[in-house]
Amino acid sequence: MRRSRWSAVLLAGALALGGTAALAGCSVQTLVKDVSGGNVDLGGDTVPAGFPSTVPLYGGRVVFGASVGSGDGKVWNVTVKVPAADAYKRIAEQLAGAGFAGRFGSTAPDGGGTGAFADDRYGVLVVVTDAGSNGWVANYSVSKAAVPTPTPTPTPAS
Repeated sequence: MRRSRWSAVLLAGALALGGTAALAGCSVQTLVKDVSGGNVDLGGDTVPAGFPSTVPLYGGRVVFGASVGSGDGKVWNVTVKVPAADAYKRIAEQLAGAGFAGRFGSTAPDGGGTGAFADDRYGVLVVVTDAGSNGWVANYSVSKAAVPTPTPTPTPAS
């Protein structure tokens, strides 16, 4: 996996966790600048620009949206308010209806769950969880489904 791809995945993970953790004394702003090279959209409470229209989102209020990277290394993260723990069932139906294969592979005893889905263009990781006093949310992390690999250059015969 390319370095920029790993950087995008790591930053998306940090954004998915709310982006508020202090990492070794670094500010979140410094982390974003250093890792992304400035290719970041902290959309706040909106779906970030360029979010793939083929990826359906649950119809709740967007509570967090961000993207990082560019081109094939771009990753989007959107957190949507959902009414209850079993929202993962509707989310799975929406993704299947849009042509995504996958399922929720684990569900928590108190509800919610984690699922992985993909079509030929995008990979989608969805986590439905209890956000405490904020109620239930669904967090979508979306990335390109395939990462291009460099074409090997033939070695000249000696």
